[in-house]
Amino acid sequence: MSHYVTDLDGDRKPRKLPDRELDAVEIRILGSLAEKQMATPEYYPLTLNALVAACNQKSNREPVMELNDDDVQRALDRLQERKLVWKVMGGRAVRWEHNLDATLQLDRPSKAILTLLFLRGAQTPGELRARSDRLHSFESIAEIEETLPRLDPLVREIARQPGQKESRWTHTLSGVVAGFSAPVPAEAGTYTDRLTKLEQQVAELVEELRAFKAKLGE
Repeated sequence: MSHYVTDLDGDRKPRKLPDRELDAVEIRILGSLAEKQMATPEYYPLTLNALVAACNQKSNREPVMELNDDDVQRALDRLQERKLVWKVMGGRAVRWEHNLDATLQLDRPSKAILTLLFLRGAQTPGELRARSDRLHSFESIAEIEETLPRLDPLVREIARQPGQKESRWTHTLSGVVAGFSAPVPAEAGTYTDRLTKLEQQVAELVEELRAFKAKLGE
């Protein structure tokens, strides 16, 4: 199925998706690069040391990571192969920048939302609105809710779970939707019922094994 995005000129262009699922370190790197580009452009692109520090921040990161230079460099190499990051030469140190705008066809509002989902996992529209000020100024939650569907198929809505007041949204670049727990089918029964059934199955297997051994004369 083809997915298209409309650019500022009104032209529809196919949205290019990564050719494989991205791992947690790669997602953290892309989120950190995009965040720094929007929040502190004077320090962007980032050196390896600055990128490691950004990935390991204890604020605005869920979960908090403890990556070293080798972890980040290997992930950068993988991302560069897929043209998701670029190496910027010049100056005293090599610097890195992301290429999300072109590869995923993102405007600034879309990039801000995707960055927050990369860095903090599944969130409600209200949480995205409250956390987006440094990246892009959304005037209302309604604007967030209008932007999210435009990010298809990069994001997906997670149905509201018991005890939650709102549904959440998450990115899909890591394959399995982060934070999503499929509900237990009604026919599966309670935990006790499932445990009892499992015990019965084990007992049957033991009995079959005993009969098999007896047949062999053991």
